[in-house]
Amino acid sequence: MKLLLCLPLLGVCMRVYAVDPFEDFHKYGELSEEEIHELHKGEFLYGDIEFGFIANSGNTKNSSFKLQSNLYQDFQHWRNQFKLDGHYADEENAETGVDDETASRYFLSAQTSYKFGVDNESFFLYGDYEVDEFNGREYTTTFALGYGNRLFEGRKNTVDFTVGPGISMYRVENETELEPGQKRVERGELLRLSLQWERNVSKRTRFNQDFSYAQSVSGLGGRGFSETSLISQVIEGLSLKVSYTYRYNSQPEEDKRKVDTELGVTFVYSFD
Repeated sequence: MKLLLCLPLLGVCMRVYAVDPFEDFHKYGELSEEEIHELHKGEFLYGDIEFGFIANSGNTKNSSFKLQSNLYQDFQHWRNQFKLDGHYADEENAETGVDDETASRYFLSAQTSYKFGVDNESFFLYGDYEVDEFNGREYTTTFALGYGNRLFEGRKNTVDFTVGPGISMYRVENETELEPGQKRVERGELLRLSLQWERNVSKRTRFNQDFSYAQSVSGLGGRGFSETSLISQVIEGLSLKVSYTYRYNSQPEEDKRKVDTELGVTFVYSFD
């Protein structure tokens, strides 16, 4: 007997002291991201939270858990963004009957931007922290600051970017044998670039492309992230999100791969 309980990356948009930005999706699809932020100026917090759980039993027994969020604060001179991405999976060992952890990754980031001048110019401060049990590093963290602006704004498309210097640091896990000259804790300077492209395909469909890349200038390599997603309304209050995530590390630890990819299908439910 095989029992499959599947909520494929079930996304739930939550209102936290604010109106959900997905409250009226067809209207949302007609607005640029800047206009959406304008609607929520001064509110304490708004955004979305996605949750997913998959469980299998029978010939194989495994489970997978995913939590992802993207939250904003927008004030007169400051805009803050907080991201969380967590993924955990385990599978029962057929010989021992013990659950073996097969995936465990948690990523946190925060960015605060000070608005100045005209249009969408800003000065930003960014930080992230990642723990991945299977990449050979105990943790990886990045801090950067610099300049942000909008490259393009049209009727259906907006393209935003940030660029600036920073520092990175990571610690190699104790189980990994160090190479000659390698330190357990490495730190160095970097240059970080991020781009966000949003296209309103139709009144009910929106395309997003998020990209960031941090290149070390201290010989520690580069780290990249890309998420391509399409969000489309299925019925009133319920939308479907399909996403493809690509993570890149130019200098992985021994026996680790440079690239990790993830394909996700998310149902986003919006409510008051």
